[in-house]
Amino acid sequence: MTRTQELLASDPIWLTLLKVLGLFVIGVVLTLFMINWERKVVGRMQHRPGPNRTGPGGWLQSLADGLKLAFKEDIMPAMADKKVYFIAPIISTIPAFVALSVIPFGGEVTIFGQQTVLQLVDVPVGVLVVLACSSIGVYGIVLGGWASGSPYSLLGSLRSAAQVISYEIALGLAVVGVVLYAGSLSTATIVGAQAQGWYVWLLFPSFVVFVIAMVGETNRAPFDLPEAESELVGGFHTEYSSLKFALFFLAEYVNMVTVSAMAVTLFLGGGMWPWPLSFLNEYGWMQFVAFILKTLLFLFMFIWLRGTLPRFRYDQFMKLGWKVLVPVMLVWIVAIFGIRAFQSTGGDNIVLLVSLIGFALAVVLAVAFLLPDKQVQAPPVEPASDYPVPPLDLEVPESPPKRRKAVRAGQEAE
Repeated sequence: MTRTQELLASDPIWLTLLKVLGLFVIGVVLTLFMINWERKVVGRMQHRPGPNRTGPGGWLQSLADGLKLAFKEDIMPAMADKKVYFIAPIISTIPAFVALSVIPFGGEVTIFGQQTVLQLVDVPVGVLVVLACSSIGVYGIVLGGWASGSPYSLLGSLRSAAQVISYEIALGLAVVGVVLYAGSLSTATIVGAQAQGWYVWLLFPSFVVFVIAMVGETNRAPFDLPEAESELVGGFHTEYSSLKFALFFLAEYVNMVTVSAMAVTLFLGGGMWPWPLSFLNEYGWMQFVAFILKTLLFLFMFIWLRGTLPRFRYDQFMKLGWKVLVPVMLVWIVAIFGIRAFQSTGGDNIVLLVSLIGFALAVVLAVAFLLPDKQVQAPPVEPASDYPVPPLDLEVPESPPKRRKAVRAGQEAE
């Protein structure tokens, strides 16, 4: 049993409940902050003022919007499946908060005289818990779109299911390299393994793919196909209002916080401060500050992407997931296996040869996937003249008798 697991096992029940409350507060407060921050940053990018009326500097606008939603009329479509329609937002929200339970927010601290770690639980498969929660959350979106009784909502939910299936694979493959180097699926162990160097430098391809896949997982721009306003009105939550809509909104932003915290845990050393501030790693609360700052960096990336990139077409979106991210990760994993096997055997030439052959096959497979699709083009049509004319096979209908009579009268008058 590790030091972290021993401290967490000795937590009294009041401290565990306090941590649960703290996780809920972190999720809600970061959501309120993120919404307002996003509106201000995007407004700055578009040379217009953001929220600036409610509260100091407009920073209480998100709280006012949340209270307003609570008093909005709750409308349920006549064709909706009432039970599923009611439970879908709950299914979407709960896994987002549960995933935060395995995230190590900091080191050892003392809370009311009790020594503990800034983490709720440290399970041996913490990484899989986060991936499972992100997969379960999409059930709420799918059920919400299906139960609404609207074709637009149904199409949005189907797109969301396809999106999660596509990018969950790339997300999982990006984590494999971290697990191989850390030798564990425990989030606390992965953070401890980065004491000598963050994995963002050692496993940079995994980091890039993880960041792209986590944007796709959270249905954020430029991958917000399930709620494409120009095609599907509002997407899967078109028929939702009041607190049910607020729960979907909360789930989206808490998921952004969760995947950002997971990226910090896997690749940026958790709450560890970089050199020359590494002396702050001795203080657990200072590690918590570092963790929040790193998480805010990823949250700003979400805002930056939304204010910069246009929405993908659906074929572009699927091609990126299946023909780029997945093959690249397969090649990278084979390379990591070869390097680790070569290191563990002390440089056995046979192992190195087998690894190189596997890597070459993976490269060939990736190139085959990355080749552009063959486009079938129609033969060019020679224009009849430089001036565009309508097709010659069109027949102009004869004018009615009154029209012909009026035309003749006009010609005679001239």
